[in-house]
Amino acid sequence: MLRAFRKYHRQIAIIAALPLILTVITGVGYTIVDEWFEQGELGEFLLGIHTFEIIHLEKIYPLLNGLGLIGLLVTGLSMTGLFKKRPKPTNIED
Repeated sequence: MLRAFRKYHRQIAIIAALPLILTVITGVGYTIVDEWFEQGELGEFLLGIHTFEIIHLEKIYPLLNGLGLIGLLVTGLSMTGLFKKRPKPTNIED
């Protein structure tokens, strides 16, 4: 089962990496450009990329990013062994 989770985790990571990196870079870029340098027009462009408003995906893009992150969390946490049942210790007396 651990192999299956690793396989799924790897596949989800490959699919979700580019949108998540794009979201992070444009989010940080928007903050720097708009708040620090007060370049509103460039900030609006970055915000359009950040929300994928440019290609009219602003309603579904956050959902897809969220589902990708949830998938990575579930498969990643399952691989840690935190949820494994541990055998009860036996009392061995000498």
